[in-house]
Amino acid sequence: MSTSLFDLTGKTALVTGASRGIGESIAKLFAEQGAHVIVSSRRKDDCETVVADIKASGGSAEAIACNIGNMDDIESAFANIRANHKRLDILVNNAAANPYFGHILDTDLGAFNKTVDVNIRGYFFMSTAAGRMMRDQGGGVIVNTASINGLHPGLYQGIYSITKAAVINMTQSFAKECAQHNIRVNALLPGLTKTKFAGALFDNQDLHKQAMATIPMARHAEPDEMAGTVLYLVSDASSYTTGECIVVDGGLTI
Repeated sequence: MSTSLFDLTGKTALVTGASRGIGESIAKLFAEQGAHVIVSSRRKDDCETVVADIKASGGSAEAIACNIGNMDDIESAFANIRANHKRLDILVNNAAANPYFGHILDTDLGAFNKTVDVNIRGYFFMSTAAGRMMRDQGGGVIVNTASINGLHPGLYQGIYSITKAAVINMTQSFAKECAQHNIRVNALLPGLTKTKFAGALFDNQDLHKQAMATIPMARHAEPDEMAGTVLYLVSDASSYTTGECIVVDGGLTI
């Protein structure tokens, strides 16, 4: 059910990496607030499951398969949006790749390329495609899911951390140049969050203990906690203008 404070009625939102975890929580919360949500990930079947849940709860949604590491997929997704919706009010760049978990010196070229292609090139060209639509329609909002690792590199997560640092700078770069077109661009920097994506950290007891020791509230976050912050950033109630990077670390917003 939408609220007057965060009402998204009439808005079209694209959420990538939305078949599970943080992206799924964001998609469902947007739909609860009245948005038509385009649920996107590499596998359309997984997206359709989320769409079915949204529709069962009275929301509006559709599924689009898009691997943001593939330029043809990005072009196809936005051609679909232009043809069927004519506008895009919100983009949440949430899909990410982290295929390698290990010592930075042993990073191979395949893992490097995949991580960079999705986390940097994918975010960049998703943002330019959405940004051009938003410029033409008079405004919009882009939120990038970065990571606390973009500020403090995670152990055995070298190339992932490097790409997330790039996302933070990318957010600020887009914000600086897109504000004149009434496009707000901000970033979410999650800390340790209980998702399948972060499974390596939860499965390794020693690393999990080390990670928990750095969190002020000594607890991991849940995907729904991330979703609430993103909803605030895209809503008209947001006091954040553009270029802000919001850290949500173990349920503590810094």
